[in-house]
Amino acid sequence: MKTFQPLDGPTEHIASQIVDAGMEVHRTLGAGLLESIYERSLAYELTERGFHVEQQVIVPTSYKEMEFSYGFRLDLLVEERIIVEIKSVDALLTVHRSQLLTYLKLMNLRLGFLMNFNVPILKNGIKRVIL
Repeated sequence: MKTFQPLDGPTEHIASQIVDAGMEVHRTLGAGLLESIYERSLAYELTERGFHVEQQVIVPTSYKEMEFSYGFRLDLLVEERIIVEIKSVDALLTVHRSQLLTYLKLMNLRLGFLMNFNVPILKNGIKRVIL
């Protein structure tokens, strides 16, 4: 049985800034826009705060001897350690969490966020996922 290891201080700091930046984007834009608008806006907000942010990062995937360089793209990768998956849906589904868990495993990372911007209050649309 694997024991839970807490996240380090720098990762927690980045995580809190991601949530704060998401709140700023939601406060400014509101709900009901395309995911791509929220993605670019959140990337901008985090970059303005001094973080390295990559968008639409290809997730390396393999099956036995086969390598796939297509198919999976995560929305945002912050400081090469936290994945942010942006949604603009009526409700987050189990499949969204499963997708994020798969990305975390394939990227060998521990922390990710699901952020659904199509909600009246963003804190109700944020799900933190830790491996």
